[in-house]
Amino acid sequence: MAWDFRYESAKVIAELLEEQGFSLSKKFGQNFLLSKHAVHTIVDALKVAPNSRLWEIGPGIGALTIELLRQDLQVTAFEIDHGFCRILRERAFKDEPNFLLVEGDFLKTWNDIHVAQGTPAAICGNLPYNVGSICIAKLLEAQCLPAVMVFTLQTEVADRLMAKAGSKQYAPLSILSSIDYSVTKLCSIPSSQFFPPPRVESTVVQFQLLSQPKVEPERRKDFLTLVDDMFTQRRKTVRNNLLAGSMGKLFGKEQILAALDNAEIDHSARAEMLDIPVLLRLLGALNL
Repeated sequence: MAWDFRYESAKVIAELLEEQGFSLSKKFGQNFLLSKHAVHTIVDALKVAPNSRLWEIGPGIGALTIELLRQDLQVTAFEIDHGFCRILRERAFKDEPNFLLVEGDFLKTWNDIHVAQGTPAAICGNLPYNVGSICIAKLLEAQCLPAVMVFTLQTEVADRLMAKAGSKQYAPLSILSSIDYSVTKLCSIPSSQFFPPPRVESTVVQFQLLSQPKVEPERRKDFLTLVDDMFTQRRKTVRNNLLAGSMGKLFGKEQILAALDNAEIDHSARAEMLDIPVLLRLLGALNL
C-alpha cells in the first residue's frame, strides 16, 4: 500500500486540506480522529476474518480505512464529501483492489449496495454527530444486521443506545438497538483527539448480534408501532399516549385500558419505565 500519511498529525491533515483547496464543512460534521489507540480499538473489536466484506461509513481521508485494508478486508466506504472522495479515490487508495468507494449520502446510497452485496460481515465508522443515530436506526429498521458493528458517536447518542429502562436516556432508539444486539461501550475519546476538536465528547460502542432477537420477526412491526405510540410525548403517561396513538385508534379506550390491566402495567406509568419483556406482555394483551 503506497499511501503513507500521518493521520495522527493535525498539522499534516491541515496541510493536505489546504493543498486540496477546500475547507471543513460543519454541515457534514467533519472531525478527523487522531488517536491511533482508538483506531486500533475499533479494528480489534470488529473481529472479522481476512477477505470479509465490511462497510465503513464516513471514512473522511482514511485513518480507519487504511488499518482495515491492512487486515486484508474488502472495504466498501461511503463518503458524502466530494473533496474527501477525491483524496480517497485519486491518492490514498488509488490502486487498492479491496477498496470500493461509494460517493454520496449514506442514507441515500446504502440500500442499493445492500441489495447488490447483501449484508456485510461488519459495519463501522466515525459517524457524523448530526446523523449518527439516524444511520443506525435505518440499518436496524431494515434488518441489515451484520454480526458486529462498531461506531464512534457523540456520547449523548451512545448513552441513549445503551440505556436501560428506568433511566432518563431510555428511548425508542434504546429499544430498537437492543432487540437484535447487545450494545457495549469500548472507550471514550476526548475532543482533543479529533481535528478540529468537536464541542462534544465521543464514545466508541460495539454492537454484538444476539443469537436470537428479543422480538419475533412476525411481531416486530406491531411492537415498534407500540413503542412509537408510548414514547410520543415522554411526559405523558402510557395510558394517555396509547389512547392518542395509532393503537388507541385501532382498539379503542376500553380495550386499551383492559390490556394495560392484563399486562399489569400501571396506567400512570411512563414509557421509560417499561423494558422489552413488559412491552411484549402488553402486545400480547392486545392479541398482537
